[in-house]
Amino acid sequence: MSAPSPIDQIADRVERLLVRHEEVRRTNALLQQQVEALTRERDALRARLSTARTRIDAMLERLPADSGTSSSITPTP
Repeated sequence: MSAPSPIDQIADRVERLLVRHEEVRRTNALLQQQVEALTRERDALRARLSTARTRIDAMLERLPADSGTSSSITPTP
C-alpha cells in the first residue's frame, strides 16, 4: 500500500474537521437551549421572590407598632 498523497491527507483532515465542526455546533445548540431554560427559570424565581417580598411587606405593615418593650416576646430555652 502506497503512502497517501498530500491531497488525500488534506481531504481526510478536512473531513475530520467538518465532522468535528458539526459536533461542536450541535453541542453549542444544546448548551444554548440549557441557557435559555435556566434564564426562564431564573426569571420565574425572581418573580416569585418579588411576590413573596410584597406579601411579607404587607404582613409587616399590618403588625401592631412596637410599644417600646419587648417583654411580650420571651425567648424559649
